[in-house]
Amino acid sequence: MEQYIFGVDIGGTAIKCGLFTKAGELKEKWEICTNRENAGAKVPQDIADTLKEKCAERGIDKEQVLGVGLGVPGPVKENGVVSHCPNLGWRDRNVNEEMSRLTGFPALAANDANVAALGEMWKGGGAGVKNLVLVTLGTGVGGGVIVEGKIVAGAGGAGGELGHMVMDPTETDVCGCGGYGHLEQYASATGIVRMAKKRLAAGQEATSLTEGKELTAKDIFDAAKEGDRVAGELVDELGKVLATALAHVAAVTDPQAFVIGGGVSKAGKILTDAIEKHYNVGIMKALQNKEFRLATLGNDAGIYGCAKMILDLSEK
Repeated sequence: MEQYIFGVDIGGTAIKCGLFTKAGELKEKWEICTNRENAGAKVPQDIADTLKEKCAERGIDKEQVLGVGLGVPGPVKENGVVSHCPNLGWRDRNVNEEMSRLTGFPALAANDANVAALGEMWKGGGAGVKNLVLVTLGTGVGGGVIVEGKIVAGAGGAGGELGHMVMDPTETDVCGCGGYGHLEQYASATGIVRMAKKRLAAGQEATSLTEGKELTAKDIFDAAKEGDRVAGELVDELGKVLATALAHVAAVTDPQAFVIGGGVSKAGKILTDAIEKHYNVGIMKALQNKEFRLATLGNDAGIYGCAKMILDLSEK
């Protein structure tokens, strides 16, 4: 009798669901809308309903389901308690207990960036290593730390929040979290655009970045690839600040590899080259020459990581 696992990645607008075999094969994936009304009160029931419907559709008995793993867009404690999740409106909910009660399956919840890191380790860009750090470069900067194949969540479930490391205590612009000088103010898609606008506003420099439409991170990387000096220097600056941050992380976790994901990672080798160029500068020799890999699972990383949590639980 084949056994299955559900991976569920809860986002602010959509909930991604995946049906996996015990062997780790993704049989099917689908999405449902995130109902954020009433502080996300219906979200757990909506998830339970779609999983039950999928079981009925495929003729899967309850006994065949090893469990459901869930990625939550906020800190999750080891016992499954979400103290505060602004994107959903959740406060003080034990997601493990609630989902287990609603579905009848064993349930495990963790932070969405952490499960994405676990997914990349299992079936993605981090395959083959058990100690890695995932950095996701999108509108903000997220991250997850994996040590000996396990998520490092920390005491309150906020482990791996790399985007809010303080890189410049003299910064006067405010980060989205309310702090100052955080990594995501420089290394995110919005961060590199912010740096570019400051650079362009400071004086007239010969660059294609002053032309045409509203500036995006992709424009900057594309211009750098075409030899634009200003764009190249901006990419170099991003690489330097990110390399510095990852060197700090390495001093604590000593990973085998760093996996770079998120929309900015689509820039490819020019990004990893910029990080590698600066990474070894000033760091102790035992931590030098790490691997810098690109994530490969994209938006599916979360559901893969959720499935891996349940697989690990079933094998204990």
